[in-house]
Amino acid sequence: MNDAPLLEIQDLVKQCQSLRPLRIARLSLGRGDRYALGGFDAGAAEAFVLLVTGASVPDSGEVRVAGRNTRDIATDTEWLLSLDRFGIVTARAVLIEALPIASNMALPMTLSIEPVPDDVQRRVESLATEVGLPPERLLTAASTLTASERVRVHLARALASDPAVLLLEHPTVGLEPAEAEAFGEALRKVGDSRGVAWIALTEDERFARAAGGTRLRLKPATGELSPDGFWRRWL
Repeated sequence: MNDAPLLEIQDLVKQCQSLRPLRIARLSLGRGDRYALGGFDAGAAEAFVLLVTGASVPDSGEVRVAGRNTRDIATDTEWLLSLDRFGIVTARAVLIEALPIASNMALPMTLSIEPVPDDVQRRVESLATEVGLPPERLLTAASTLTASERVRVHLARALASDPAVLLLEHPTVGLEPAEAEAFGEALRKVGDSRGVAWIALTEDERFARAAGGTRLRLKPATGELSPDGFWRRWL
């Protein structure tokens, strides 16, 4: 059994689509850990996800997944095996707007989506219930999704492969405060029921409180992650 942390980052520096390089001095994520990290703009958040999943490598420093340096991933097969540990919730993920919501949710599980096979349809319905998406919505087109429903579809698709770690890129952008809080509660329930670790890159304190993650803020100049503001008074 591998007792290494699910994710370790040490002295990371990476040029990205932000005003300054992304720097992270140290971050360690163990099984069941949950972090809500502030201080990441859109470019830094995308770079973070690419680095953690091994789609890119640091300019300097290390990213280790289950003890293995992502620089040592040498083949497509090794990368896909490493990627299987992660479920990604991002607005960058494409939905096929003309297809039913159920078909979009089935895509991580099968390429046979018209119609969705019965066993996959049952799995889709179970995931919909888990993330708080009404099952009666599944047969309607993805183009009809509200912002709140859309992020729940992304969460359901991220959970389809039973990941060890969820990565969420500013998931509540565009949501009303009550919707963001409700999504945080849904994420908390998923974490509690599955024991899945997660990292949410977010500036939404209401969402972070509801989700129950340890709240840290990145200092871009140094890469240090530490409690700040409201959160320092409680941690």
